[in-house]
Amino acid sequence: MIDLLQIAENVTQVVKHVAADRNGDGHISFGELIMAGGWLMIPIGIMLALAVYFFAERVLAIKAASKIDDNFMNIIRDNIVSGNISAARSFAKNTNNPVARVVDKGIQRIGKPIDSIEKSMENVATLEMYKLEKNLGVLSIVAKAAPIFGFVGTLVGMMQLFSGIKDSGFDLGDLAGGIYTKLITSITGLMIGLAAYFAYNYLNTKIDKVANRMEAASSDFLDILQEPTR
Repeated sequence: MIDLLQIAENVTQVVKHVAADRNGDGHISFGELIMAGGWLMIPIGIMLALAVYFFAERVLAIKAASKIDDNFMNIIRDNIVSGNISAARSFAKNTNNPVARVVDKGIQRIGKPIDSIEKSMENVATLEMYKLEKNLGVLSIVAKAAPIFGFVGTLVGMMQLFSGIKDSGFDLGDLAGGIYTKLITSITGLMIGLAAYFAYNYLNTKIDKVANRMEAASSDFLDILQEPTR
């Protein structure tokens, strides 16, 4: 029991030596932790802001691209089979969706060889995929760069810490407290990098679903062209 009390007292003393505890109350607030990380917390914070912004922007864009009438292909089929190509074209053109734009391109090519129609639809699908994947590279960069900046911040802090020990002498409390604060950048960088990694993969999964719907719609459209007109 006495040993436990001694350990607790030593921990308290170490916390009081931590540079982040600016008011000396033995407790470290979130703001004090951020400030203790040093100037390298600024680029890490910028990367966090960029990741949050582009994640939210892509979520909204992909959500909008995923919305389409469940009867969209049925309506297209009915119009084409009945020979009302202009109505099918108008319906597809007025539907703001990647799937609709792919089908619209196919409708514009009706009368040409199937291979030509399929190639044109594939080209539009490629462009739509490019639009959906826009700015995803930012999340990928943040996922890789944030941990690196965090480690660099820790290394710079450790160099400063040992330089101070060399000049002013060794103190266990100062050493423990210094190591504690210098690890803040590493932990922050890892957390941001991990969050960006999950966000990147989540968005890729959503984009793959949209791509599958475009592929299915393209296949259905080509099948419709093989059906006899009424």
